[in-house]
Amino acid sequence: MDPEILTIEEAAHFLRISKRSLYKLVKQGIIPGKRVLNKWRFDQQSLRRWIGEEEKGGIDER
Repeated sequence: MDPEILTIEEAAHFLRISKRSLYKLVKQGIIPGKRVLNKWRFDQQSLRRWIGEEEKGGIDER
C-alpha cells in the first residue's frame, strides 16, 4: 500500500485520536477522507494540510 494513503487505524494513530472520533469527524465532512470499496482511506498530505488550517483557525468545527 502507498505509505501516503492511510487506513482508518493509521490515520487515527497519525492524528492521535480514537477511530470512533475519526469516523465521526470524517462522516461530518470535517476531516478529508474517501471511501474505497466500503473502507475509509486518508491522504497523509491532506491530513497535514487540515491540521495546518485548523491551527490557523480556518476550519469550521460545526
